[in-house]
Amino acid sequence: MDRIAFGVDSALEAAGMDAVDALRAFFILAAATTISVSIPSFLRDRFLVYGPRATSPGPGRDASGLLDYLATWRVPHRYFTQFYIASLLSSGFWAVQILCRGGALQAIAERVNEEHQSQSMSLSQVIVCWILLAIQGSRRLWESWAFAKPSSSQMGVVHWLLGLAFYLAVGVAIWIEGSGSILAHPVTLHDFRITIAPSFRTFVFVPLFLVASGIQHDCHHFLFSLKKYTVPDHPIFRAAICPHYGAECIIYLLLAILAAPSGQVVNKTLLACLGFVAANLGVTAQTTKQWYKQKFGAEAVPSRWLMIPYIY
Repeated sequence: MDRIAFGVDSALEAAGMDAVDALRAFFILAAATTISVSIPSFLRDRFLVYGPRATSPGPGRDASGLLDYLATWRVPHRYFTQFYIASLLSSGFWAVQILCRGGALQAIAERVNEEHQSQSMSLSQVIVCWILLAIQGSRRLWESWAFAKPSSSQMGVVHWLLGLAFYLAVGVAIWIEGSGSILAHPVTLHDFRITIAPSFRTFVFVPLFLVASGIQHDCHHFLFSLKKYTVPDHPIFRAAICPHYGAECIIYLLLAILAAPSGQVVNKTLLACLGFVAANLGVTAQTTKQWYKQKFGAEAVPSRWLMIPYIY
């Protein structure tokens, strides 16, 4: 584990940050990069558009150019399943590390500065949020198998690698602002008992998390039930183009609220994570709306919001 500690130290020293700030910076940089690439159409069409919305390079593009060459680095769209496998593996790995105070956990937690450690999540918060993230990963993995359809669609290698990095990073983000409590009080199975009265925050926002998860599941099930690509006519899709994306953002927002350290409104690391989720899915929702307009006409989606009615 000395090599892990050395690697973490080297990376943080090079960045001039502690582990919490470095993780936040990763999410913010990933979000900024996604937005920047989405603005010029010659980058967006090559690297961000995937699945049925993807188009081949248009007239006048140099097919031998570097960008077109990089755009040919693609993987099957079914690789999305690997995101949720990575999420579950990450959740399982860090659960073992937290219970056993493993070397990987200590290599990161001990490199969180005193300010962040003093404003720590409680152990119960860490456990609740870890369980909810594991539920989210498990559900999405099941859906990716149960709702899968034969497809030749592809996505860019960079998109795939960024997705894997994101889900692995979220596995750390869910507990890192609780590192002070984890280091001070070893977690045991006794901490998982359900006789502890929930806090007001848990009592309110855990049910909302489950409702948002249910809405997202219903959206995915409805899209799977469609016989062919068409404008969805389900009531929830009449208000927004991609309500399942909106539900995803709400899920991460609720995790950020539930994981807020004492005296804070939200967990800033998970808020940065939400920023990336919103940027990534927001761009995809925009391209989806444009695709609907091109395929079915502008009148097909005249006044629908993109992800969340009356917000975006």
